[in-house]
Amino acid sequence: MTDSERRTERRLERAILDLLEKRGPAATICPSDAARAVHEGDDDGWRALMEPARGAARRLVATGEVEITQGGHVVDPAKARGPIRIRRTR
Repeated sequence: MTDSERRTERRLERAILDLLEKRGPAATICPSDAARAVHEGDDDGWRALMEPARGAARRLVATGEVEITQGGHVVDPAKARGPIRIRRTR
């Protein structure tokens, strides 16, 4: 992994935490929210950051800072398929 990729990972993790901080305690965000926040540009280049954003969310789950949900229920990040939401750990 390059230094640039590591910096992007850290920026995505920070974006997730910052976005959740700005919302209510029960609020959720989509990984695309973090990808858009980190993407530098006004095109759809943020889409390339979707999987890295999901990875950032999984790392934050591992540290106990967030939960990943589907259909309002906490799911195992390793088993989550399809759209996910991210929320603060309850």
